[in-house]
Amino acid sequence: MSVLIRPARAAEAGILSDLALRSKAHWGYDADFLDACREELTLRADEVAGRRTTVAERDGRVLGFTTLEGGPPTGVLGMMFVEPRAIGQGIGRLLFEHTAAAARALGFTRLTIEADSHAEPFYRAMGAVPTGTVPSGSIPGRLLPTLLLTLPH
Repeated sequence: MSVLIRPARAAEAGILSDLALRSKAHWGYDADFLDACREELTLRADEVAGRRTTVAERDGRVLGFTTLEGGPPTGVLGMMFVEPRAIGQGIGRLLFEHTAAAARALGFTRLTIEADSHAEPFYRAMGAVPTGTVPSGSIPGRLLPTLLLTLPH
C-alpha cells in the first residue's frame, strides 16, 4: 500500500495534535510529562497552513506529519511525529525527505531542528548535524538537542 504525502487540512488539527501526543508517549514518558507537553504539541486549525503542515496517509489514515516553519534562508522543522504503530515503516523518512525537498524549493538553505533526545539519532541519520542544546519549552530544566540540516542547492 502506498503512502500519500499531502498538505494537511485545517480540520485535521485535532487529529494531528492527538497523534503528536501518542508519538511522544511511545518513548515511555509518563502522564505528567505528557500533560506538560500538551500545549507545545497542540496544532490549531488556524496554524495548519501557515506552519506548512504536511501529512503522510495510507488508506485514508494519517500516519504522521511535519511542519516547515519560518522563511528562507533558514527554516525550522517545527514538528515531526509518526503514529507509534507506523514507526519503523519508513514514514518518518518519507516525511523528512519531502519536507527537505519542499524547503529547498521555497529557497531554504538550512533547517534547524529542536529534537526529542530519542529522535536525535533519526535526524543524524537523515544528515542533520548536532549544534548544541536549548531549554525545553515544556519541561523546566530539560535540555533538547539542536541540529542543523544543510540543504544542497
